[in-house]
This record gives sequence, structure tokens and C-alpha cells, in this order.
Amino acid sequence: MAKENRDAEAIQVLSRINSKTTANKILQEVKNTLNEEEGTIKELFAGRFRKAAFIGVMLAVFSQVQGINAIMYYAPEIFKQVGSGTGEAFMQTVIIGIVNLLFTFVAIWLVDKAGRKALLLSGGGGMALSLLMVGLSFHFEWSGMIILFFILLYIACFAASFGPVTWVVISEIFPIKMRGVAMSVATFALWVAVYLVTQLFPIMVDGIGPGITFFIFFVMASFGFIFTFTTIPETKGKSLEEIEKEW
Repeated sequence: MAKENRDAEAIQVLSRINSKTTANKILQEVKNTLNEEEGTIKELFAGRFRKAAFIGVMLAVFSQVQGINAIMYYAPEIFKQVGSGTGEAFMQTVIIGIVNLLFTFVAIWLVDKAGRKALLLSGGGGMALSLLMVGLSFHFEWSGMIILFFILLYIACFAASFGPVTWVVISEIFPIKMRGVAMSVATFALWVAVYLVTQLFPIMVDGIGPGITFFIFFVMASFGFIFTFTTIPETKGKSLEEIEKEW
């Protein structure tokens, strides 16, 4: 709205969650930002935006190297390894999809209540625990139902945290002028991670076994948790202009 000079409509929207005075101030900040030139990749990785660029890229990578797409793509094969038939493995995969969808709505509901960082930490901790238990289940040949339970817990934790919240954080930590190029770089890094994980997963399962493979994902999830705790800022309740000033 501000970009199209629809100031009256913009003020009306901003006034729903702010006072009239604050709404006018925020609108002016947005218009000042819009007048700046589009950012470049060189500018993204230089000066004050370097840390934000590092956080955005690493968060995108960590959202994938914890194994989410390996599980989503190869779920039937995973369940077959613990004795499930083709039909049963397919049904379990359907259940995974349903859980993923339901807990994505949970993330949407909680992201402004609990906060971005809180969701990433709680979800990341749950993912790490789930991956550890899946690895132990394969190593000690526990029942397939135990593996199914912890994979579903893993999917629920991912869908309520790193799945959607990663994109929220990446979009909020960059100013408007840098957002386009920053999102492009982060998305590229994410899909490189997706490619590597999905290509390496079957090779790792055949070479070192599913137990050790999931232990490696557990290590990645642990690093992701530590990275989130030590590096990612909480952006809940802050305007985009306030976040930019903090950098």
C-alpha cells in the first residue's frame, strides 16, 4: 500500500494494532525505506548486513540437513526396513503428510504468541530427541511402531518450527531493500541442502545403515538447536524498521 501511495489504507491497517501516532510514524519509516535503492549481493555480505546474511543462510541450511526431506521422500522405504508391507508403509506415509499439515497450522497459530525463537528452540529440541530415538530404534531393532511414533513426533516438531518459521525469520531480519536478494540467496542455499540430503540419504543408508544415518541427522539437529539458541534474534513484536536498526 505504501509503495502504491495508498497512505490512507495503510494507516487504517497499521492503526488496528498501533495508536494513530505510532501508525503514522511506522508508515513514514516504511516510505523512507522504499525510497532506498534495491540492495545487491555484494552489499548483503558486507557491513551491517553480513551477520543477518549468515543467519539467513545457515537457518535455511539447518532446516534441511536435519533430514526432513529424506524422511518425506523415502518414508515408504524407511518403514519397509522395519517390516511394514507396501500397503502399510503407504498408509504410514499418508499419516506423516496429515501430521505435517496439522502442525503447520499450529505454527501459524503460535508464531505471534510464543515467538519465533521459542518455536525454533522447542521444535528443534523435539526434532533432535526424535532423531536420536529413531537412530536407537534402528540400532537395537526395536519395533516398527516405536520408529513410527518418533518419526511422527519429528514431523510434528518440524512442521511447528523449522518448516514455516524459518521463512518468517528470514523475511523479517532483512530490511525491505535487501529482502529480495537475501531471500534468493537463502532459498538457493536451502535447495542445495535439499539436493545433497536427498541424494546422499539412500547412499548413507546402504553404506553405513539407517541407525548411524539418523544419528548423523541427530547431530545436525543438535547443531541447529545450538545455532538457534546462540545466534538467532527474537523478532516477535518488532517492526521491520526496528530490526533493521538493530543490525
